[in-house]
Amino acid sequence: MRDRLRPMWCDQLSLMRGKYLPQEKIGAGSTRFAQPCFAVQYDKDLIIDAPGTNCMDGLPDMDLVWTADDIRQGWEPGVHIVTGDLYDRTGALIPIAGRATLKRAIDGWKAHGLTPMVGIELEAFAMVRAEDGSLQPYDVPGGFVYGTGPINDPNGMVDAIWEAAEEAGFRIDMITTEYDTPQYEFTLTFDEALRAVDDIVMFRQLAKEVAFQKGVILTFMPKPLADKGGSGLHVNLSFLTKDGHNALANGDKGGIAAMNDLARGCIAGWMQHHKGLAALTAPTVNSYDRLQPASLSGYWCNWGEDHRGVTARVSGEAGNKARLEHRMADASANPYAAVAAVLQAARLGFEGGYALPEAETGDCFTGQSAPYGVAENLGAALDDLAADTDLVAAMGAEYCAYHIHMKRNEIEKTAEMTADDVRDFYIWYV
Repeated sequence: MRDRLRPMWCDQLSLMRGKYLPQEKIGAGSTRFAQPCFAVQYDKDLIIDAPGTNCMDGLPDMDLVWTADDIRQGWEPGVHIVTGDLYDRTGALIPIAGRATLKRAIDGWKAHGLTPMVGIELEAFAMVRAEDGSLQPYDVPGGFVYGTGPINDPNGMVDAIWEAAEEAGFRIDMITTEYDTPQYEFTLTFDEALRAVDDIVMFRQLAKEVAFQKGVILTFMPKPLADKGGSGLHVNLSFLTKDGHNALANGDKGGIAAMNDLARGCIAGWMQHHKGLAALTAPTVNSYDRLQPASLSGYWCNWGEDHRGVTARVSGEAGNKARLEHRMADASANPYAAVAAVLQAARLGFEGGYALPEAETGDCFTGQSAPYGVAENLGAALDDLAADTDLVAAMGAEYCAYHIHMKRNEIEKTAEMTADDVRDFYIWYV
């Protein structure tokens, strides 16, 4: 078989939609998709009144556009991969596309002469199909946190993912097991925000497909197992100045004592927009099974130095390694939109000179000084987002109206489901 091109884009369900194209398409180009893909739910229902999807206007096409430089080696033999931007039939960027929201957020920071740098930590559970067809946890009875080797991965799934990722040019920073088994963490190297998110959505697809070939269903669902912890998408953030220095660096020391005005502004923005951020970064019904007190998930409106119980974690590292970590998001969110929301809230805090509340003084297990957390469920979180007019304006009114509409439909669909039914509604896709 001749080489092929696999163009893909990440939709609102965090699914990578795409197609295979012949060798002649391996270069600058475009291909069309039906714009109402944005109106499709997990159960394949078409939500025809979803704003921004043009379902009621003939279900038109949209164009995925890329350059030759965007094309990279894939993980399937003879297959190249690429993503790009989505344009409607008038030639305008589609405002409800996650990648477009991220590019707007990046531009907001570049207006200050700063380039956002992002590193993403992805957590996932490994499942297998039992003889009766049900999903069961991957059998790692001797598994443990920070575990490596075959005891923690008897099928060699991690080695297969690492090899495929390396051959495809992904720069892996770390793979290890998480606190709960069978849970794994995947981290790629810091990069400029757009490239970092392009990488993580492609890597996530690679990991799911390679794991599937090893007989494992790798799910990035926030809470697939009721008796285990949740899986997050942690966003690590720094900024490069025009001369290539880390703008968060402030001398030879890290941590709270070395925080500059930029760091303080970013964290103040996250605290001010804490409730509104939940609907964008934790956007499924299942997200709120993970997003709970004493769960190390970003529930509380708090921040602190090298503290995993807070939402905004200040690294103790200095110099080029100085960074801030936002811990609320999970991978049921479109990663472009989730990172965009984190960047926009940080920018609002920096530009607005928001007051920074005191750092967390509690352990966040037995108690906390944080005044409040996020909403108890997705519906209330959507209300919080709608009420946060500054965050809505920063993210884009069209994007937020679309997001809220689709998510309220999702709430209705799952309202009468059992916990197992809700899991099955999401798990094959997230």
